[in-house]
Amino acid sequence: MRLIQNMTTIAEYSAAESSVPNRVIKMAVIGGSGVGKTALVVRFLTRRFIGDYERNAGNLYSREVQVDGEQVTIQVQDTPGVEMTDNGINLPDHVTCSIQWADAVVLVYSATDQRSFDLIEQLHQLVVRTGGANMPPVILLANKVDLLHLRRVDSQQGSLLAGTLGCSFYEVSASEDYNQVHKAFHRLCCQLAKQPPPASNSAGAATEKRRSPLIPRPKSPNMQDLKRRFKQALSAKVRTVTSV
Repeated sequence: MRLIQNMTTIAEYSAAESSVPNRVIKMAVIGGSGVGKTALVVRFLTRRFIGDYERNAGNLYSREVQVDGEQVTIQVQDTPGVEMTDNGINLPDHVTCSIQWADAVVLVYSATDQRSFDLIEQLHQLVVRTGGANMPPVILLANKVDLLHLRRVDSQQGSLLAGTLGCSFYEVSASEDYNQVHKAFHRLCCQLAKQPPPASNSAGAATEKRRSPLIPRPKSPNMQDLKRRFKQALSAKVRTVTSV
């Protein structure tokens, strides 16, 4: 079974086929509450869209794949949603730890939520401060662009902000357009795969510097749980149609 549809450079890869430890690519997905971070992560890794998630779970998702012919493990850290308050932003500790841990950061806002867009510049400043001289690559995603009647942030605003921040920009819909979601994450994976891995003699020190006790141990996503939620979502739709 292929992990990514219509895609030759990233495919599902069994760890049992090779005894060589995988190269690990680590990404943190950050944004406001309700912007669809978890839906984007699951959409990219499984091609499935499940609309009902427990918010602020902060799960770590991992899949064995091939990127441009190289066997790698992609780890994607979902993070609790950041909230904007009268005193600034309410930033869970887990978010900062995730930035320290990650090789790249995906900033997400909802095109239907102006407040989530207003958060992005502050979150990018956090990435800059946390990363320091080793600031990770960053991309900007505008999710929920399929909801045209609810749109509050237009394409030009997102593009201008990305230009100001110096990062790539993608408009996506986790629910409607898998290809655009795949395109954004895929390019970031390829960019990271081209970077040389840390030298073995300094790997220990580098690992300890970037590791955080708040980041859970890497594990494969609970596919049975995702399938269960997917079936529940379908059942709910069937019941709604039946009742009508």
